[in-house]
Amino acid sequence: MGEGRGSVQRARSSGLPDGPMPKHAQLREILRELAGGELPSGAAVPSERELALRYGVSRLTVREAVGQLCSEGVLERVRGKGTFTTRPRIDWQVHLASFTEDMRRRGMHPETALLDAREAIPPPATAQALGLAPQETAFWLFRLRKADGMPMAVERGWYHQEAVPGLLDEDLTASLYTLLSQRYRLQLESGTQTVLADDADAETAGLLGIRPGCSLLVFRRVSTARGKPVEDMTSWYRGDRYQVTMQLDRDPAEL
Repeated sequence: MGEGRGSVQRARSSGLPDGPMPKHAQLREILRELAGGELPSGAAVPSERELALRYGVSRLTVREAVGQLCSEGVLERVRGKGTFTTRPRIDWQVHLASFTEDMRRRGMHPETALLDAREAIPPPATAQALGLAPQETAFWLFRLRKADGMPMAVERGWYHQEAVPGLLDEDLTASLYTLLSQRYRLQLESGTQTVLADDADAETAGLLGIRPGCSLLVFRRVSTARGKPVEDMTSWYRGDRYQVTMQLDRDPAEL
């Protein structure tokens, strides 16, 4: 970073120079350099006041530079805490997998908060997916998933009662797929998953620690075991924390 670091040090000692590049653009590139090298991912960025004093610019200029980098995903604002460099996105490959085991494989500590669990009549789409009769009940779970203490996803799922009797009496803060395997001898063997983008509503945004309207990745998955539908789960993942990778193979019949 030799030359770049020198330019940062000169800016710090003498302020940003007047020139063809606006000062907010100069500051934006300085902060981009800091976020890409000197500061580790997840590190706090100096406050608006400190940056304004350090680089001899107005707080409005600082706010514009930081705002552009937040829009690009280089920085992120956390309400009540400050501005931070972003962490690398988790690359999620589409397959039937436990969130708990997936996070552990990545060296992260998974946590689950059970927000609600009850027996209820599911919406018609879920009743159809699970093969339920009209007005037949199912188990409903509402959970918040975290990794290393950071909220990552909100899950709202329905489970066929005949497949998992007594589910609500179990520990639902651990890996649900491990519970299905060990307690019910069920291995989820196949599933149909729909992926879409959505904006965070107020409730989901509050749970995930983001602003309402922020982008989310939404996964709705209907999974089967022993040839019968067991689970209809919808998960809302933070769009700034996840990306999806899929293996694409051309149909041999088309070659």
